[in-house]
Amino acid sequence: MTRTAADKPQRRTQEQRSSEMRVRLLDATIDCLVEYGYAGTTTPRVAERAGVTRGAQVHHFGSKNDLVVAAISHLAQRRAETAMREMAKVESGADPVAAALDFLWELHQGPLFIATVELWVAGRTDPVLASAMEKVEPFVNNAVLLAVARFVPDEMRRKDARDFVYTAMDALRGILISNFIDPDTGRARRRWARASANLRAAATASLVPRAK
Repeated sequence: MTRTAADKPQRRTQEQRSSEMRVRLLDATIDCLVEYGYAGTTTPRVAERAGVTRGAQVHHFGSKNDLVVAAISHLAQRRAETAMREMAKVESGADPVAAALDFLWELHQGPLFIATVELWVAGRTDPVLASAMEKVEPFVNNAVLLAVARFVPDEMRRKDARDFVYTAMDALRGILISNFIDPDTGRARRRWARASANLRAAATASLVPRAK
């Protein structure tokens, strides 16, 4: 039986293949940041992780700096997508503050946060990386605020409510970063529970609707 044109698999264009190759290299860069740290993330390792030749890697990204700067934007997009995806998993119920704090905890678990920390630290002494991170952080933070707004939609228009979210993230990130030197998820979770109790006390003036 003769196959129609619609039945035949569509060949990818050169532009599509090039785009897919870039994504593979950027995903591999994030993987290497998690496994080897920023210092150990080299272009040969990224090419090997991506399953491409060094020539193909150099064609798309001429240097480690080019590769990492591009990976910063790619990582920001993945962080924002994760925020919206995790939001859908959390039930707000009758306690929106607890739901928001649980959401922030889940959002900061896993490799994307680790890769982000590696780039934050590397940016301390690398102004190019610092500038690239500075540009994408507002985009990621906005995605987090939009996600939290699902739990307290009327409150997130207020500055003090947004400040509450930033303060909660600052506390959580400090807990998780200090936990890197002696990983203990249970201890980190207990420290976050303690911090959350204090945050919940502050939330009375931030995320709980004010009396009319």
